[in-house]
Amino acid sequence: MQKVDVIIIGAGAAGLMCAISAGSRGRSVVVMDHANKVGKKILMSGGGRCNFTNYYAEPANYLSKNEHFCKSAMSRYTQWDFIGMVEKHGIPYHEKKLGQLFCDNKAKDIVNMLLEECSEVDADVRTHCSVEQIKKQDEGFLLITSQGKWQCQSLVIATGGLSIPTMGATGFGYDIARQFGLKVLDTTAGLVPFTLTPHLLEQFEGLSGTSADSIVSCNGQSFRENILWTHRGLSGPAILQISSYWRPGDSVGINLFPDIDLLEHLKERQQSNPKSHLNGVLSETLTKKLADRLCELWFVDFYKKPLAELSNEQMAAVAEQCQSWQLKPTGTEGYRTAEVTLGGIDTDEVSSKTFEAKKVQDLYFIGEVLDVTGHLGGYNFQWAWASGHACGQYV
Repeated sequence: MQKVDVIIIGAGAAGLMCAISAGSRGRSVVVMDHANKVGKKILMSGGGRCNFTNYYAEPANYLSKNEHFCKSAMSRYTQWDFIGMVEKHGIPYHEKKLGQLFCDNKAKDIVNMLLEECSEVDADVRTHCSVEQIKKQDEGFLLITSQGKWQCQSLVIATGGLSIPTMGATGFGYDIARQFGLKVLDTTAGLVPFTLTPHLLEQFEGLSGTSADSIVSCNGQSFRENILWTHRGLSGPAILQISSYWRPGDSVGINLFPDIDLLEHLKERQQSNPKSHLNGVLSETLTKKLADRLCELWFVDFYKKPLAELSNEQMAAVAEQCQSWQLKPTGTEGYRTAEVTLGGIDTDEVSSKTFEAKKVQDLYFIGEVLDVTGHLGGYNFQWAWASGHACGQYV
């Protein structure tokens, strides 16, 4: 039987940050992960460069049944704190856009930094360590693992959500919460591409890889970034963002011309260049391939005529369709490609200050396993850093 102060299950972003925070207080810490290496989602994120935080991270960038829950931790460990750690380790980084910070080199720089920080505070990080059973004791917990029996005073669950099961994601954290009587909210895939009907896929055949700067809206929320046509439907940053607000059966509004009043623009072109054609005008903003396809699909009756011959009603119809395109996805690609999991452990069950379960002394939950989900762009990592650090101050 081995005894330590703190056991953290899950060697991802939140778990490693919690280990650093707890270890810096002189606590003996062991981090256990069933995978063969730590930080798998860190390593694959941002195209292998890890979008590790965002200059503009604030509570408004998060979804939760309790929108106030994330405020405490995020005020105690901000994006500037994490940037400070990155700079201390001399890791070069850059802002890509919209405050998104990426490593210049590889995501492994972030994992190595976290492991170095763990090493400095003597936190023991173990891979290939599966937890088979957890039992509450008078003082702390007993864990039966593939690496023997362990006792700890404080137990932290940092196992993440269900997204990308090929990386080892499981519902383990939710199972532990249920074992101890905590409420778990329904989960769905978030930050995930949409799938379309076979009919729509056929209409858009050949457009895979084509993108367009757009404003995408659903349920009172809007995002402006690229949308991307795929073999299965639509993806791209704007689609991933809005997917977290979409529910089955909802339509999504898409404005393919976010910078102009398209009707006024067409009228102006009708005056200045009456011999030009609709697809030519649309392809000034969209790719030629996309402009041609949309004209064939939506404006087949008149797009071959010069602008001079188009009526105000026809031009108004073009503007309405292109700037208020209503699309009804059949669904999403699910957890297989989702970046995050929406829902999870009800935050009402957990202290926003310490992350300790209100019903179970010495049991803590941090990171994605909780019902807190960030927007795309480094926000979910910032939640992992903030919740991990805050919890580590109390375990």
